[in-house]
Amino acid sequence: MTRQLDTVPTDSDALEAALAEIRRVQEVHWPPEVPRTVEYPIEGRGLVDYLRHWASMRPHAPAIEFYGRTVGYAEYDDLSDRFAGWLLARGARAGDRVGVHLGNCPQFHVAMLGILKIGAVHVPVNPMLREHELAHELADAGVTILLTQPELLPLVEAVRPRTPVRHVAVTALGDMLAGVAPGEVPPPFPVADPAVGDWAGIVDSPRAPAVATDPDALAALNYTGGTTGMPKGCEHTQWHMVYTAAAATVGGGRRVGETTVVLNYLPMFWIAGEVFGILNPLVNGGTVVLMTRWDADAALALVERHGVTSTVGTVDNYVELLEAPGFDGSRAASLDNAMAVSFVLKLDPAIRRRWRDATGHTLREASYGMTETNTADTFTLGFQDGDVDLESEPVFCGLPVPGTDILIVDETGAPVPIGATGQIIVRSPSVTTGYYRNAEATADSFQGAWLCTGDVGRFDERGALHYLARNKEMIKTNGMSVFPAEVEALLRMHPDVATVAVVPKSDPDRGQVAFAFVQPVPGTAVTAEGLVAWARENMAGYKVPIVEFVAALPMTATGKIRKGDLFARAEERN
Repeated sequence: MTRQLDTVPTDSDALEAALAEIRRVQEVHWPPEVPRTVEYPIEGRGLVDYLRHWASMRPHAPAIEFYGRTVGYAEYDDLSDRFAGWLLARGARAGDRVGVHLGNCPQFHVAMLGILKIGAVHVPVNPMLREHELAHELADAGVTILLTQPELLPLVEAVRPRTPVRHVAVTALGDMLAGVAPGEVPPPFPVADPAVGDWAGIVDSPRAPAVATDPDALAALNYTGGTTGMPKGCEHTQWHMVYTAAAATVGGGRRVGETTVVLNYLPMFWIAGEVFGILNPLVNGGTVVLMTRWDADAALALVERHGVTSTVGTVDNYVELLEAPGFDGSRAASLDNAMAVSFVLKLDPAIRRRWRDATGHTLREASYGMTETNTADTFTLGFQDGDVDLESEPVFCGLPVPGTDILIVDETGAPVPIGATGQIIVRSPSVTTGYYRNAEATADSFQGAWLCTGDVGRFDERGALHYLARNKEMIKTNGMSVFPAEVEALLRMHPDVATVAVVPKSDPDRGQVAFAFVQPVPGTAVTAEGLVAWARENMAGYKVPIVEFVAALPMTATGKIRKGDLFARAEERN
């Protein structure tokens, strides 16, 4: 992400005047079902404070449901205390970075809260990362202790000499299912032998003593790509997390602390999965029904079994449910807050009508957001009558959640009139404090207190945000963000690659894929197929590009690659 401003940023008075104008418009069109302010049920501003609060007030209430295993709030608090104690016994202290390298499982929740309880920094690490990506992230974050899965351990050990990691512990996805009677929905993985791995020893550790929470201290590094180089760690605090969960709750038409039951299959190493699978249920004292991966039949059974009230899925997921053999919408009658994300399939009036006819509830688009803002910056609730949201062009993102400010500015950083197109800038209590150990990238991405997203948008006559495009080079593959600069940086690590340029290419099944035009080192024997095979070993599968070798790349007079020429060339390829 880059600021993309050509001159000195405009003065704050102009931005505040523009903000006052757009707020007046938004107030007139504010939906009555959405609260205008965020009210918090407790005084504490830390995520840890909420866990302790609900463990005291609702000790036996289910916090996590996982394939027949129920973790209540008191147990959640106890287990995370023990994880915190285990960390202290291994020399971890406040400020240390601890990596969680897991798929979706209750241990992810326990580890994250245990890390925060000692004031350490939670670093969620994508288990799909391959060698170069994993080595970069562990080294860049300065991770010293890592919790990983048995099947990922060989890769961790291979890159460990290039990182500061000094201790690695292992837990299998099914460790917390050992000895549990099978649930109505079986897990899509084998239940682990509790004698194998480190989890039994971790939960047998003495509980760490409670310490006061600093809600404004660095608490998490969530990695994101950008327009230059390898991924960067977005600095987030516990207060960022609490505000995000609370604002997203209000944007869904509920009061904070009103119990919800959330079905989550989104990967929790991803910021959206963290928000909807960990933060939102916890701040509200609700329940997360956790899945390790999407399965339509299992999802429907879990919704019915647990009375799920909220979920976020792709439009494709909802169509799968509708088309599942014997689908009965009454089984999803509790699901009154169903949110969709349009990646490959787009939400349209026909799909919405099918869902409403089957379940009695309205399917709506989820919010605008990004890793830098901790996501969930807008809400779309209240704009579904007559399919106003779906009939609007371009993409309708709704109004900013209470406490968040959004403006549209031109290339100089000056605000533009309502209806005009420009860059989206955001100011909120959950905007990153900066990119970890990257002052230059931080400075390039801020205009005072405003985060410059690099996204293009405009406001309509209601003051609702419309999204036109992210930085045009960014690629969305099955909903996962792929940044060309990162793929280029990884490909350049191959000794036979001289120059490379990566652009998006449309794909009917995945939305988009990465397409790499590669100029090889003269005389090399490497082939395009060989480079793709190398890429599969060194980057997550969804980032692996289609590769085409070229004798030269089109260049501008100033020596820059003319990517505009390459966009069209990629689309022409079969």
